[in-house]
Amino acid sequence: MPENSNIQQKAKKKRDTVGMVLYLVYIFLLLGGGVIFVSLICTQVFFKPEPHIEAALTPSVRESNITPERGNILDCQGRLLAISCPIYQFHMDPTVLKDSNDPKEEEEWLNKAKELSKGLASEFKDHDANWYYNLIRSGRVNGKRYINLGHKVDHNAYNRLMTLPLFNEGQYKGGVIVEREEVRQYPYGELARRTIGFVRNNREIRNTHVGLEGKFDYALHGKEGTEYLRITDEGRVRDTDSTYTRAVDGGNVHTTLDINYQEICDKALRSMIVDQEDLEGACLVLMETSTGAIRSMVNLSRENGSGDFAEIQNLAIGRKAEPGSVFKTVTLMSVLNDGFIKSLDETLPATDGRVKGTTLKDGHIPEFAKKHNTKEISILDGFKISSNYVFATLAVENYGGERTEQFLQNIYTYKLGESFDFDLEGLATPTIPSPKTRYWTDTDLGSVAYGYSTEETPLHILTYYNAIANKGKMVKPYLVDVIEENGRVVEKRGPSILNAAICSKAVADTITRALKAVTEDGTAWRLRGAKCSVAGKTGTSFGTFENGAYKDKDGRQKYQGTFVGFFPADAPKYSIICVVYSKPTRKQFQGGGIPAGAVRTVIDEIYNIDPYFREELRRAK
Repeated sequence: MPENSNIQQKAKKKRDTVGMVLYLVYIFLLLGGGVIFVSLICTQVFFKPEPHIEAALTPSVRESNITPERGNILDCQGRLLAISCPIYQFHMDPTVLKDSNDPKEEEEWLNKAKELSKGLASEFKDHDANWYYNLIRSGRVNGKRYINLGHKVDHNAYNRLMTLPLFNEGQYKGGVIVEREEVRQYPYGELARRTIGFVRNNREIRNTHVGLEGKFDYALHGKEGTEYLRITDEGRVRDTDSTYTRAVDGGNVHTTLDINYQEICDKALRSMIVDQEDLEGACLVLMETSTGAIRSMVNLSRENGSGDFAEIQNLAIGRKAEPGSVFKTVTLMSVLNDGFIKSLDETLPATDGRVKGTTLKDGHIPEFAKKHNTKEISILDGFKISSNYVFATLAVENYGGERTEQFLQNIYTYKLGESFDFDLEGLATPTIPSPKTRYWTDTDLGSVAYGYSTEETPLHILTYYNAIANKGKMVKPYLVDVIEENGRVVEKRGPSILNAAICSKAVADTITRALKAVTEDGTAWRLRGAKCSVAGKTGTSFGTFENGAYKDKDGRQKYQGTFVGFFPADAPKYSIICVVYSKPTRKQFQGGGIPAGAVRTVIDEIYNIDPYFREELRRAK
């Protein structure tokens, strides 16, 4: 028994020793784990490595914006008016693989550089192959890591250049460096350039958002994306551990412009003004009568340097001035609408041309009375010869005194006293005088009646005449039909109404009769014999100088000549306006001259190609 007891005690002591050792190992591991855990926390929170070590061990990652592809601008037939295309500028780092101590490798690299130089000379055609080879070799010897090669090229040239020796080996073996840039191109050059417009990303330059490009930049630009790039042996690649936001490309803007009609209008106007040194600008707008869709908008201003005419500013919407006799139609509509006259055959006395109660006088009236051996002039005849006396008298006799506001309110009803939302920025607001201001005089009512003492843009005048062609319904001019993204229409614009009825159909027909008389037997005689009947009105006004006078000290005047109308007269398809602006000159530029002549050319050209007229001819047969 004692012997067994000793054995048991020894075994127990041995177990206790092993347990103690295991316990101490457990305590040691527990403490070690705690130390490691605390060290990790401290490293994460407090440890900052040396900057140069961190830079060496950590791949460089930088945020980069992804530029969306800008949308296109198209005409009504789907032809591209503005498109974004990539261009490429080639550079080279000729020091790549220079550290190799193998003479054979160096000789091989230089031989490839010779072949590359031949390709560069053939593509750029600005220097020979020896010049390019010396440039590359000199850069390699002198350690230049960035040399410029040639000029910017398109994508086709880019593809050809990238097949050349060295360039086909990439940046790290061949040294090729390519900078890509998206540029806006306009396939039809100068045609409608001011209407199409541009966007410049420069806050220091005024008018950086112009035309359709500017007004619809929100749709064309798209949404920028974001990616993070890191440096690798193969260059900068996207860091997959970082957030990536895809760019959304811009939408396409479909316009109402027809580039064929734009070319017709542009050529017609240029041919009439190119040799006129006293003109400073001109515009011509063609609009579809029923919808208000603008098919052509030509704006030509003389450049300061060359003196040539170019699309520099949008005169059709931005230049307002006294419209002259084209405003007499407004007076005629007013007296017809308000019932003051019933017929164009009503007459006024044809004596000395003085407007009763004012200082206004029309010298053409005595000439008319003598020529026709009469003491009366009908309203129709007054309209044909564009008599200031007739229309000033109609306004003064019917709207004098307390009724003046009624006449002025009619002007606002015809949308000639306010601006409206248009598809281009910069539509000027007309100026209409008021008896409520201290500047009103006893001659203002009469002068407004024949187109003075008020200011209108060509687009306002065209919109008004288009309503007459539309039997009283005034539609809003527009340039953008739809905006689409990926073939899906996201914004539908199209026709809209400014005033459902500025006059009755009967009044519109009466005024159309008067407008036809102007082109058949009046001041717009140049439209007589056009390939279809035309209804319209001429107007001539004079710009003022700094002292408010209509003539300078040398007796020169600044003319604004206008023709506005629609065709065919009895079933209008298009409305049209042409305006010319002169420098101070002694030469006359009246609405019945260049404007009427340019419109005649446009009408005859459109008649030959427009399906509307071909169908009309077919019906006639």
